[in-house]
Amino acid sequence: MGSPSIAAFFTLFIAISGLKGEFCPREEEEAVRYLLYDVNYGEGFNLRRDVYVRIANLVRKLSQDHNWVLVLPPWGRFYHWFNTPPGTFFPWKSFFDVGSLQKWIRVIEFEDFLKEAHGPNVNSAYVLQHFEEGWTDGKWEEKYEERPCIGRPIFQYKDEERIWVGHLWGSQVTSQTFSCVSVQGHASTIIPLLMKDASSRSIYIGRAETILHDEYGGKWYWKARRSMRFATHLQNEAAKFRAAHLASDDVQDVTQVESDWRDTKPQRKSDRGGPYVGVHLRRNDFVQARGKEVPSLKKAAQQIKHTVKKLNLTSAFIATDAPHEEFLQLVNLLPSVSLHRFVPDKDFLQQWGDGGAAIVDQIICSHARYFVGSYESTFSFRIQEEREILGFTEETTFNRLCGSSSKCEQPAKWRIMY
Repeated sequence: MGSPSIAAFFTLFIAISGLKGEFCPREEEEAVRYLLYDVNYGEGFNLRRDVYVRIANLVRKLSQDHNWVLVLPPWGRFYHWFNTPPGTFFPWKSFFDVGSLQKWIRVIEFEDFLKEAHGPNVNSAYVLQHFEEGWTDGKWEEKYEERPCIGRPIFQYKDEERIWVGHLWGSQVTSQTFSCVSVQGHASTIIPLLMKDASSRSIYIGRAETILHDEYGGKWYWKARRSMRFATHLQNEAAKFRAAHLASDDVQDVTQVESDWRDTKPQRKSDRGGPYVGVHLRRNDFVQARGKEVPSLKKAAQQIKHTVKKLNLTSAFIATDAPHEEFLQLVNLLPSVSLHRFVPDKDFLQQWGDGGAAIVDQIICSHARYFVGSYESTFSFRIQEEREILGFTEETTFNRLCGSSSKCEQPAKWRIMY
């Protein structure tokens, strides 16, 4: 007897896990189609998480008529990942609960795709790009068009083999066809592109950040976002730190959630969270790029002290990319506040890298009684989303540190929708 097809596997998986009607599986006999995607190398961890939501909801729409599986791109070394050696790649299970993702759409790790597809090969490859001329006459319209590549294409044609070859996630990936596609629009704009050749069972999309959310901040956005639960080992690491240093745990903090994200819909409570202030203090490149919006260490200390005193607390947790010397300066500027920072050991970094450390920071900040973020930081955005999911009030979530700019507006409030 032959091995069961992947379509049969997903049918069985749906039956076992109880997908509660979030998407409708197609007939078992229909062949599975795989969508692979990637993001521009220069984009960071938290922007990539946002792009996942865009692509996940694109696959949700595609799956209404066909059996589509989203292939999760491994996490490589990014700009801020100083402790991750070049050439290191982490599967999604290092950072996220893949089983939770599968309760929204069908997903598979890249390493599993290589096994299922019998190698690093796709039928079609596209790299998205903006229209070189920008908006025509300043008019916005949804469109895409196959055009010459802007910049050096990541796939090169091999005449002797008559295939296209690109290097992705530490593997040499081949494709039967390749083209660059200028696109202007939401994710669903490219559905006709993906569906034009029914014989293509695996399609790669590069520069997926080029397309926009179909519904940013709406219920479909939040369903995909809520499914992105962190890996259990990182949640446990954060819980251990909270208990040891911040007198915090989920029971007394009223931050317990259901085991299934689809069953979690907490009511907002003002007394939710651990007895500390969570602060994301972005330094590094932000000091130069957004100088007027980023506070000096002295001004940051003044704002932290004011917030801690206002809330009648004594502790603060600082998530920051600042060097250790700057953190010590902050400690000296705040003698009346007990400051804490998560410092991963070598074993942790070897297993989970900078990405794991960033997630532990975000979990701890998301469980604080009150959170203060940094201006236009995707790191802060993701924490605010976590706090929305946990049921914190808007007043304790959407706050920011102010720099030297005379105008310091609070961040936009993107409220959760169910």
